[in-house]
Amino acid sequence: MTTTAAPKRDSSSVNLDIWQLFARYGAIILLVGLIAVFALTLPAFPTWSNAVNILDQIALPAIVAMGLTVVLAAGEFDLSIGYQTSLAGVLCVGFIQNQGLGLPLALLVTVLAMAAVGLLNGILVAHFKINSLVATLGVGTIVVGLNYAYTKGIPINLSDPGGFVGLSMGRILGLPIPIYLMAGVGAALWIMLNRTPVGHSIQAVGGNAEAARLSGVRVKGIRILVFVITSICCALAGYFLASRTGGGATTAGDGFLLSAFAAAFFGSAILRDGKFHILGTLIGVLTVGVAFNAMAIAGSDTSYQFLFQGVLLIVGVGVGVLARRRSMTR
Repeated sequence: MTTTAAPKRDSSSVNLDIWQLFARYGAIILLVGLIAVFALTLPAFPTWSNAVNILDQIALPAIVAMGLTVVLAAGEFDLSIGYQTSLAGVLCVGFIQNQGLGLPLALLVTVLAMAAVGLLNGILVAHFKINSLVATLGVGTIVVGLNYAYTKGIPINLSDPGGFVGLSMGRILGLPIPIYLMAGVGAALWIMLNRTPVGHSIQAVGGNAEAARLSGVRVKGIRILVFVITSICCALAGYFLASRTGGGATTAGDGFLLSAFAAAFFGSAILRDGKFHILGTLIGVLTVGVAFNAMAIAGSDTSYQFLFQGVLLIVGVGVGVLARRRSMTR
């Protein structure tokens, strides 16, 4: 009886598998590596309370980043998200303090106001065919103007912030409410993008708008829809951001722009070979949050946070692209 030996894999096949593995999971490996290093070097890092703190810190930036992911999945950009988040915080506080609206009604009106901004973005891009970078930058500038016109550059504070602050400071089963909000928004957007015809249409438009149009997808309607969804996410984040301090500041959410893009692009290098998706964005936000938290514990200067965020974006996306090219050319 004779047996045949299994064929040996040459080194090029092994290298191919390694590059393919790194292209899909390199960002996750980086996150796990960061957690391991910080856990070993910072005694205050690997605790349950700190883990909850990290999730609480990333909740609102994650909501904005996931909203941006929907626009990016459709092949467009939105540079107004930070400004919208700031305006949403100012408006909801103003509605409560100046107009006497209750918390639920103030949230509803804020969402409607931001949805109108998203509608404007969508119309400019879909019907007037203005490049989304230009359109949203212009609309974002208008939003800044409206913000300052409403506040005169002075933060609006609530005379009795108790119930409003409780929205973000309150806990359910030991976890802050914003964490549940992040999970709910993430689940809703993931289901929409991956399990509904609308989500499939969004991804089809992002892949090839002309082919999607020929397949019967209403491209203009989809483009408007994604901008409205993003603006609603900004409204939710801005509302809860203001509730953390009991007041609305004109620039409170401006910094969410960079963090959202960094998380979304970093997340696009995870699992799906350059495609924007909710899970990848959440991992991107978590990676930034873990690093920022560790830097705060270590007492590092704030400037290192921005340096890390920029390097993370370049390395996460750059290495993923390089790995995919190497895997395809082997």
